[in-house]
Amino acid sequence: MPPKAKFTRAQLQTAALALVDRDGLGALSMRTLAATLGTGPMTLYNYVRDRGDLDALVVEGVMAEVKLPRDSGEWQRDVRAIVEATWRTVRCHPNVIPLVLTRRTLHETTLDWAEALLRALARSGRSGVDLLVAFRTVSGFVMGFAQAQLSDPLTPDEDQQDVARAQALPADRFPRLIEIAGAAAKLGADKEFRAGLDIVMAGLAR
Repeated sequence: MPPKAKFTRAQLQTAALALVDRDGLGALSMRTLAATLGTGPMTLYNYVRDRGDLDALVVEGVMAEVKLPRDSGEWQRDVRAIVEATWRTVRCHPNVIPLVLTRRTLHETTLDWAEALLRALARSGRSGVDLLVAFRTVSGFVMGFAQAQLSDPLTPDEDQQDVARAQALPADRFPRLIEIAGAAAKLGADKEFRAGLDIVMAGLAR
């Protein structure tokens, strides 16, 4: 009879996600996660194949937190609800955003999310290539916007230093950059996200 497992993958996932949330993506390794769990690094290989598998486990943990709405029968309402739920979840884990963008995973949590979005978009009458393009557009918007909020120098930080630097640019050369830096400072991330989503949805409704 094989020995009883010391941990579950769910326990590893929770600990790894908490580690990244607290200390950043660069702090995640087999060694640091093992130390957090009070075990040796080699023990973790009983649960994950390698670092890539560990990264995927973290992404799956984030996607599992997305609260998918029930189908309402109205495709635009459902697309909005899925996208906004995803945005709220990803914003809670900003350090994981690079992994969400780059790690491919076929775990059921990610597949359930994709299927829910595809199902909503299909109710707009799209299929095949049109459905694929719509899916790429919507998913790319929410993930790309999250990445922009993380790294875009025009995104206001707590002390507004980046905005101040943008507004101090030469006005004769960068008038529009100065303009949108001021707009970003006033609008806020959530309102900006919803305004962008309005544009995407208007395009899909044509």
